[in-house]
Amino acid sequence: MNTTHQTQGKKTALITGAASGIGYQLACLFAADDYNLVLVDKDELKLTEVAEKFELKFGNFVKAIVKDLSISTSPDEIFTELQQANIQVDVLVNNAGFGTYGLFHETNLTAELEMLQVNLVCLTHLTKLFIKDMVKQGEGKILNVASAAAFQPGPLMAVYFATKAYILSFSEAIANELEGTGVTVTVLCPGSTESAFHQRTGMADSKMLKSKRMMDAQTVAEIGYHGLMKGKTIVIPGLINKLLAKSVRFVPRKLVTKIVRNMQEDK
Repeated sequence: MNTTHQTQGKKTALITGAASGIGYQLACLFAADDYNLVLVDKDELKLTEVAEKFELKFGNFVKAIVKDLSISTSPDEIFTELQQANIQVDVLVNNAGFGTYGLFHETNLTAELEMLQVNLVCLTHLTKLFIKDMVKQGEGKILNVASAAAFQPGPLMAVYFATKAYILSFSEAIANELEGTGVTVTVLCPGSTESAFHQRTGMADSKMLKSKRMMDAQTVAEIGYHGLMKGKTIVIPGLINKLLAKSVRFVPRKLVTKIVRNMQEDK
């Protein structure tokens, strides 16, 4: 038993991909709001630094779990470890994710299968594991981080866009199923955000990123956090992103796909 966690009597938030970017900023918000934290990331050095920083700054209980979520056994291992420590998760934040860039017939299959595991399978698996206890206790919150990419096909990032479309559809569906249970599901759909994501995917020179001012991760996290606490189902940060998400409904899909392809290209 983790006595520190039990005696404090605070709610606990589990955040994946918590060592940097939007995940880190969300962790800051939960910590400042007096939540205990379970932080998951595969970067052990960064995660340890973040956990120590939060414990010193906020005095919260922080449990750091180093896991590579592209490994299929990771969700069960996380769930089991928390059960053994008697840690109840009140808020689940499925934030971890990554993308690849390029023509589908040329991109790396191994990387894309790992992406499917992290972005889609792990998110679904963790949600399944933790949602049952939330429903039993009559309260809980889930925040799934998708993207503005969820609203249209994405040539040159075909698999990534498809994973985000799944997250949006999945989140809306279970939010409906959970009405009246005390458990809410929120899906956060940010546009391009300042982070290391674009460098990792290799799309830093695309027209889309060069032509628009990106929102910073802290602002995205704050908007998502407030939407989660209000029980909103879909949260889209930024007026332009909201308008674009709505406008694609009225434009032929083939044209939308061509426009996205043009914006994704680096020439």
